Amino acid sequence: MTFRATPEPPHRHRPRWRHDLVAWWSRRQGHAPPDSSRSPAADAHPAHAAGAPETTAPKTTAPETTAPEPTTLWRMRTTVRDEPGALAALCAALAGHRVDILALQTHPLTDGTVDEFLLRAPEALPSDGLTDAVAVAGGRDTWVERADTHDLVDAPTRALTLATRTALDAAELPLALRQLFGRCTIHSVPAKSLSGRSLDSTPPAEGVLEETVMRLRDPSGGAIIIERPYLPFTPTEFARARALVELDARLGPRIPHDGDVLTLPEGNAITVRRADTGDLAAAREMHARCSSGTLGQRYHGPVGDADRYLAHLLSPRFGRTLAAYTASGRLVALGHLLWDGDETEVALIVEDEWQRRGVGGELLRRLVAMAAETGCGCVYAVTQSANTGMVAAMRALELPLDYQIEQGTLVISARLDPAPAPEPALPLPVPPHAH
Repeated sequence: MTFRATPEPPHRHRPRWRHDLVAWWSRRQGHAPPDSSRSPAADAHPAHAAGAPETTAPKTTAPETTAPEPTTLWRMRTTVRDEPGALAALCAALAGHRVDILALQTHPLTDGTVDEFLLRAPEALPSDGLTDAVAVAGGRDTWVERADTHDLVDAPTRALTLATRTALDAAELPLALRQLFGRCTIHSVPAKSLSGRSLDSTPPAEGVLEETVMRLRDPSGGAIIIERPYLPFTPTEFARARALVELDARLGPRIPHDGDVLTLPEGNAITVRRADTGDLAAAREMHARCSSGTLGQRYHGPVGDADRYLAHLLSPRFGRTLAAYTASGRLVALGHLLWDGDETEVALIVEDEWQRRGVGGELLRRLVAMAAETGCGCVYAVTQSANTGMVAAMRALELPLDYQIEQGTLVISARLDPAPAPEPALPLPVPPHAH
C-alpha cells in the first residue's frame, strides 16, 4: 500500500458514494447543508441532481401590512432640571406615548434648561396629553403648538439661510428675525419723528432682554423691538438676534439692484428695480411733477408734507420699494411693501403722465409676490374711495378681496396663497459599516 505525502489536489472529484449519501440525507432530513463540491445548478435543483422526484415547495403568504398611523407635528418647549437623567426621563415619557422626537435644541438657563422639541405624535394624542406626559416626567412651564413642514428644516440650516438672505438685502432683517422666532411682532422705531424730533428710543449697544420683549439697536438708527407675549425669550435666542443685527451692521446699506426691462402695451420701455434712500432725490423730483390730487390720494394728508415721508418709505428697514424708471432715467412710479407689525401694507404712486398705462399694476403684482414669498397671508392698501385706479389694480390681482370704508377712506385687503414650503433636508444615508 502506498501513502501520499501531500493531500490530493482540490480539483479532484470526490467518490460517487458521497454524493449518494448527501442526497439520501437530504431526502430524510430536508435541511441538510449543501455539499461544497456541487455545482450551482445542482444547488438550485437539489432534488433533480440527486435523481429524486420533483416536488412543489409550500406556498408562503406575505405578512399583512397595516396602514401607517396618522400623525401630527408639534413644537414643544419645556423646562427641566439641569441634572443627569432629566432629559432621558423626558424622552422616555414621550416614547411611552409613541411620540417620535425629530429635532431637539437646548437653551441653558441659570435654574434649569429649556428643551425645545419638534415632535411627530399620533393624531389621537391631543396637546393636553403631551403636556401631562411631560409634567409627569419633570417638565414645567410647558408650551405646545402645532408645527408645519417649514419646521422640518434643521436649525443650523435655517440660521445659515436667514443669515445669507440678510447679507444680500438689508430689508430682510425684520423678516429673518420673524422667521427665526416664529409668531412674533417686530417694530422698527426710527430715531427721529417725521418732524425731526428725537424719539429717544435707541437702546444700548448690547440690547435689552425683558422676558417677552427684546430691544436691539438698529444699525440704521433707532430700535428694533421684538415682542412674543405667549412665550418668553431665552438668552440663547437673544444671542441669535444680536448676531443677525451685528451682521447687518457690519455689511452696511445694501439692496439688490438687478432690474427688469419691461415693454408697455404702447411700446415704451421701463426698468423696474429695487429702490432705497439713494433714490431720494429722484423721488422728490417725481413728487414735484405730480398733481396735488395724485399726492393727496397717496399720502392722505397735506400735500406739502409728502416729501417728509420719503426717507422713511425708502428705508429698507421698514419694507421694500420698487421703482419704475424710463429709458432716459426718469423716475415715474414707486411701489412700497411696508412691514406693519404682523400685517403688510402695499402702496403706489404713479406720476400723472404715466397713469393708466399698466405701470402701477406691474409694480403691485411684484410687491404681492414678494409678500407671498415672505410668508405673509394678507396685504392691504389704504386709499380713497374715489381712487378707481388703485381699486382696479387690486381687483386685477384676482385674489380674494375684503373692502372696508370709513369716512371716505377705503381699506382693501387681499388674502394670499402661502408660498410652498421648502423641501425638508433628508438625513444622509448611513454607511453599511456604521451598523
